[in-house]
Amino acid sequence: MSEIKGAVFDLDGVLVDTAKYHYLAWKRLAGELGFPFTERDNERLKGVSRMQSLDILLSIGGIRADEKQKQEWAEKKNIWYVDYLNTLDENALLPGTTEYLRRLKQAGIGTALGSASKNAPFIINKLTIAPYFDAVVDGNCVSKAKPDPEIFIKCAEALALPTGGCAVFEDSEAGIAAAKIGGMFAVGIGTREKLPHADRWAKNLQELCDENFLL
Repeated sequence: MSEIKGAVFDLDGVLVDTAKYHYLAWKRLAGELGFPFTERDNERLKGVSRMQSLDILLSIGGIRADEKQKQEWAEKKNIWYVDYLNTLDENALLPGTTEYLRRLKQAGIGTALGSASKNAPFIINKLTIAPYFDAVVDGNCVSKAKPDPEIFIKCAEALALPTGGCAVFEDSEAGIAAAKIGGMFAVGIGTREKLPHADRWAKNLQELCDENFLL
């Protein structure tokens, strides 16, 4: 895989575990709106933008609203989410995260973060992994959600690499699809059964460290 010169990472579920905070905030909003929101429902929001996540949540509750109301609810959810994030510490880093990023840096492989979360810069700074990234493309930089490859294409551009020269590390079906549509090598953080369209699979980045898999 000598042609691969760049590594692009999703955030939640790949590098850090903040999904539970998203879930708690969405569940709290659903509760205020008067309907239950389960962990299974939450699976539908993985890799999806905040406003699209809200649309899915409202469809679950059978609620219709205008754009102004949606913006207010989305902002309320984000305030709760950021409050939860303030409790983050290095325990939120998934196994192998820091070590794998360090090895990529040492190997001269460009690294980019491609996350739909508008809070991504805050999270990587709080967890002290920001210095490992050469580029960050978050929800403030894109208009299309995965499986559209926009976010990963912008990551490749930020690394000054062709899309075929990048590998994407993702834990969602939508993210794997976005990587493949963009012409990138897709590493699924999860099982082959869960992410059948990935090119390679690993339980977490620690497993890739153990296998000395550096692209």
